[in-house]
Amino acid sequence: MGTYGYAAPEYVATGHLTKKSDVYSFGVVLLEIMSGKRTLDNNRPSGEHNLIEWAKPYLNSKRRIFQVMDARIEGQYTLRQAMKVADLAVQCLSVEPRFRPKMDEVVRAL
Repeated sequence: MGTYGYAAPEYVATGHLTKKSDVYSFGVVLLEIMSGKRTLDNNRPSGEHNLIEWAKPYLNSKRRIFQVMDARIEGQYTLRQAMKVADLAVQCLSVEPRFRPKMDEVVRAL
């Protein structure tokens, strides 16, 4: 609970957890799976320390999504599949909780 890098913005601000806070945290884990990177890593180059901040601009671009995807799983998914998972991660990582999907919707999408 409240692990830095996984905690939803509203939890950081108020200290209150909700189901939507869990969806945010799942979005972080989903992004870690896609990228093969940890959410926070000071060993990465400047500007890439925070995975969410670094990856978000790439997640909506068909041309740039491959910069986020883990090279170790290259060739094991289609562009369409990568974009679908990226879109789901973007939804889960919405700063505004009401725009995040419910977890049953996440499960169906996966």
